[in-house]
Amino acid sequence: MRTNIVLDDDLMREAMALSSSTTKKDVIHEALSLYVRFKRRKDLLELSGQVKLHPDYDHKALREIGQ
Repeated sequence: MRTNIVLDDDLMREAMALSSSTTKKDVIHEALSLYVRFKRRKDLLELSGQVKLHPDYDHKALREIGQ
């Protein structure tokens, strides 16, 4: 999708300095990807306390297996 927008030059410079991307287009794509991941993660946090796990479920035991 082709779009023309006005961006804050200082903000873009800072984003490029923090990013591994070298073009404005790549920085914007990276920023949008991070935004989508952040929003999805936020939605999962809203489910906290609403999911019922099996009474014998031990999440700490699973961590020990992975180490």
